[in-house]
Amino acid sequence: MTKEPNTIGVNRGSLQDELQNHFELTLGRDGLDGSHHYLYNALALTVRDQLVAKWRQTRARYKAEKPRRVNYLSLEFLMGRSLNNAVLNLDLEDKVREALKQYACDLEEVEAAEMDAGLGNGGLGRLAACFLDSCASLELPVTGYGIRYQYGMFHQKIKNGYQVETPDHWLRNGNPWEFESPENTRRVQFFGRSEYYKDEKGRQKVRWVDSHDVLAVPYDMPVPGYRNDTVNTLRLWKAEATDEFDLEEFNAGSYTDAVAEKNQAEQITMVLYPNDVSEQGKVLRLRQQYFLASASLQDVICRWVNRNGKDFTEFAEQNAFQLNDTHPTVAVPELMRLLMDEYGFGWEQAWAITTKTMAYTNHTLLPEALETWSVDLFSELLPRLLDIIYEINARFLTEVAERWPGDYDRQQRMSIIEEGHGRRIRMAHLAIVGSYSVNGVAALHTDLLKRGLFADFFQLWPEKFNNKTNGVTPRRWLAHCNPELKDLINESIGDEWVHDHQQLSKLRAFADDSAFAKKFLTIKTRNKKRLAQMVSEKCDVSFDTSMMFDVQVKRIHEYKRQLLNVLHVIHLYDRVRRGDTEGMQPRCVLFGGKAAPGYALAKTFIKLINNVAQVVNRDPQLQDWLKVAFLPDYCVTAMETICAGTDLSEQISTAGKEASGTGNMKFMMNGAVTIGTLDGANIEIREQVGDDNFFLFGLTADGVEAMKGDYDPNRIIDEDPDLSRVMNLLEGGHFNLFENGIFDPVSASIRSATDPWMTAADFRSYIEAQQQVAEAYQNKQAWARMSILNTACSGHFSSDRTISEYRDDIWHKQA
Repeated sequence: MTKEPNTIGVNRGSLQDELQNHFELTLGRDGLDGSHHYLYNALALTVRDQLVAKWRQTRARYKAEKPRRVNYLSLEFLMGRSLNNAVLNLDLEDKVREALKQYACDLEEVEAAEMDAGLGNGGLGRLAACFLDSCASLELPVTGYGIRYQYGMFHQKIKNGYQVETPDHWLRNGNPWEFESPENTRRVQFFGRSEYYKDEKGRQKVRWVDSHDVLAVPYDMPVPGYRNDTVNTLRLWKAEATDEFDLEEFNAGSYTDAVAEKNQAEQITMVLYPNDVSEQGKVLRLRQQYFLASASLQDVICRWVNRNGKDFTEFAEQNAFQLNDTHPTVAVPELMRLLMDEYGFGWEQAWAITTKTMAYTNHTLLPEALETWSVDLFSELLPRLLDIIYEINARFLTEVAERWPGDYDRQQRMSIIEEGHGRRIRMAHLAIVGSYSVNGVAALHTDLLKRGLFADFFQLWPEKFNNKTNGVTPRRWLAHCNPELKDLINESIGDEWVHDHQQLSKLRAFADDSAFAKKFLTIKTRNKKRLAQMVSEKCDVSFDTSMMFDVQVKRIHEYKRQLLNVLHVIHLYDRVRRGDTEGMQPRCVLFGGKAAPGYALAKTFIKLINNVAQVVNRDPQLQDWLKVAFLPDYCVTAMETICAGTDLSEQISTAGKEASGTGNMKFMMNGAVTIGTLDGANIEIREQVGDDNFFLFGLTADGVEAMKGDYDPNRIIDEDPDLSRVMNLLEGGHFNLFENGIFDPVSASIRSATDPWMTAADFRSYIEAQQQVAEAYQNKQAWARMSILNTACSGHFSSDRTISEYRDDIWHKQA
């Protein structure tokens, strides 16, 4: 009998048949069990089948065409749910909905069974996910490299107003989107020592010996482009021990010792970003960074050698490594080690390849957020890499000394090794020295890098520096999360905007169209109802959709200034209590975001928000004016509902502190109007949409710097009656009647003359801007116009535009 070829995912029956086959045969189910777990898995496998043939064809095409391959190294990939993205990009929604009718389920119900792949903390990881989507949609040969954390970003619960972290075991029910690839397992070294020896030709060589090795096992996830048959790859590494355990010790009864090495190895990929307050946390985080860099570089080199042998003549022309922030910076000395120790290159030859392939993206303006590592820790954990870093630094400082003879202060500032109490390795400096491109992620951010943090390096290598303003994918952040608005836009200007986001500018013509505005606002109201339902379910707070939805969702941090927002809420509360409601606009204020486990003050902000919310929401006098809620466990999926239902987007970071932001772009795409400072990408958002359609307040970045010398927040408080009343309520215990002193650190931070976030300084300007918001919202026609223009002007903030610039200005260029 002739065996029928397996054409699953190509022409083998209808999608409905394939879904039934997977549900009944692959998973062995004969009916729904009260949950959608098995139906989700069956549907995921069915959709995945549609991807596999395209995936294989994409790999074959890249192999034949031999384009320059880009390897995107990131310690975070905040992918969210994969099913909805695949269904949209493969244009399968109608077929999937039809197939699900046999189970009396709709797509949204089944999608809800998928756990978010929360392999990131926030903007950095979500940006990486958007970039992968755009790379595939633009048919660029880009492979994402990350870590397959068993536990992702922690789940956040709120108990008595406090954040409580619980594990996020996102793999508990398996991951139908991944393919294990054990044949591509790599070996990663730790500890040990450097051994110097002479090879058969008498040349001095070095090798890393007596190391404790860990295996890196790859799991591949397909990343589909938007309806173009391109499917790229996200390769995530899982750590495993080289041996399961010592059987002799196990048989002798030493069970704990027998499995200790296995446990230590597997800890590397157990949890996303351990709390690095402890020494153990620091060790684990550095192990994660090197594990990612080494496994990924070995993978790329192995692929090269398999196809080209040991001829690396064109390696730099054919490969690029994009370092997403400083986390993967150990890739610089690791590539040097592999080329020299494993493939026999001399220093100059290896350095030429390294500096023609490495490109570095910086994501922070906060000096304290620039990673440094103890030389002692490096010496113990990565001894061979420390040797190489010393040599890189010695050669680099020679170049600095030749450029600026006798300028020892400059040499000390620029050195990769920071001297002082406990020598440390400056990873950002290492990234700049080892890369041919250094980019910021917003125009202001890049300018401040050049003038501030990296001014010395910019003077030395101005040609290395460039800006690539961030973007987000319009597929997920408009077409998927706001389907009714998507349909209205398609009806009005066609559907080309989904892959050419600049076409949204055609909506400008509808800004004064009353019929279009009515439809636009009707969709917004329905989206607000969805958001209000989520708030009711998760917070037990009722949001009235006739009120303005005022939203700030992002990581909880002092520089993002959730504190300034809650001070405004207290101000509104005080106004209503005093009967001063003239000109006020009723509003529902929503907060969301997670604080790092070791960040005590940020966690206190969460407690303050929840206590204020409790007081406000229980007060009958406030019912028609103000509602406040803190949404627990903010994640990608939650944001899909939030951004579509928001009226006012809070982007209120201290000027000069936020590198870019991407939440601001998601809100803008969905028609929210921004209140914000001249910080990060806010500046470019305001430029795109126009001054009249953006609520600006606060000091500029230069103004913040100028005020530092004589900042007197206590005088500002004393001279501002509104702020004085707010501080009296805060400090008098009104929001913590039976919890004495818990908000003293908050008050102290506001009153500190060294407060770098300038909370008190921006309060008055913020209050005035919020009053302008209230007045504008009361004119529904004018607000609709602003909202429509925000969507129409969001084209610049598509990650497709960002990635096109990476392609043209970085990945296809070399030093």
